[in-house]
Amino acid sequence: MDAWVVARPGPVATRPLERAVLPDPVPGPGELLVRVEACAVCRTDLHLAEGDLPPRRPRTVPGHEVVGRVAGLGPDTAGPPVGTRVGVAWLRSTCGRCRYCLHGAENLCPASTYTGWDADGGYAELLTAPAAYVYPLPADTPAETLAPLLCAGIIGYRALVRADLPPSGRLGIYGFGASAHLTAQIAIAEGATVHVMTRSAAARELALRLGAASAAGSADPPPEPLDAAILFAPVGDLVPVALAALDRGGTLAVAGIHLTDIPVLNYQRHLFQERTLRSVTANTRDDGREFLRLAALHHPRVTTTLYSFDAADQALADLAADRVGGAAVLLMDG
Repeated sequence: MDAWVVARPGPVATRPLERAVLPDPVPGPGELLVRVEACAVCRTDLHLAEGDLPPRRPRTVPGHEVVGRVAGLGPDTAGPPVGTRVGVAWLRSTCGRCRYCLHGAENLCPASTYTGWDADGGYAELLTAPAAYVYPLPADTPAETLAPLLCAGIIGYRALVRADLPPSGRLGIYGFGASAHLTAQIAIAEGATVHVMTRSAAARELALRLGAASAAGSADPPPEPLDAAILFAPVGDLVPVALAALDRGGTLAVAGIHLTDIPVLNYQRHLFQERTLRSVTANTRDDGREFLRLAALHHPRVTTTLYSFDAADQALADLAADRVGGAAVLLMDG
């Protein structure tokens, strides 16, 4: 099969992605074989390609926002029939037995594995995925509209939950890429007032079009104190900025898997008055199901920049240079 692999992790300018012909994967017990229709391009893919996220195996196929059709079932697999449209997301498997799994926190499972990191992902014609970890998707929605929901949407929803936004609360969003633009729309639809802080003028314009109450530079103060904030930009320097913007009792959730170093915090300015700083680690399948339910209810506008499969390396380069509007999506037939 045709695929892209992370051949030599390093700066995107060194072309860490390499086109390759790989054997077709064979689904094992409990797994599905999925033929890829589209795969969104996540900043985590960029971190993997550049080595910020250390590869767990050589020549891994990245990609974990996959829309495709079931092409086969492995032995002893109770799953959807061949031809069914499914989504393959970041969380690939958990042990199901540890105390985290047993108490509804499978995202913290020490034995968890991840699509496009522990196993080959969606920058390929085919991939395998455990049947218990895929999501059913509507058959009549364009694949490029669904793909960003599977990580950008799901992890953004997890971050929104972790931010403890009260009903009709004031939410600050720092960075406004694929995940943020979906999260903002869900929060607005659920009654929040959203203020966006981001360095990109185009992203600020998009935020206002999608219903944000204000949009300013990434380090600018919002027009009012925030009940909650989410940091999507992988920039540790913004942590004290966002904490200082919180009202008393507010919470900042850091959404990314990678973050540059956080400067020294001042207790009185940044944490006193019961402000809270939280990380976000992956997601549970319940998060995924609930986000997809909310997306079907509120129909967020999914802003995409489309690339042919041949241009996967260009998509990563554009993401690194902030040239992507909304979510970048690879189309297998593009």
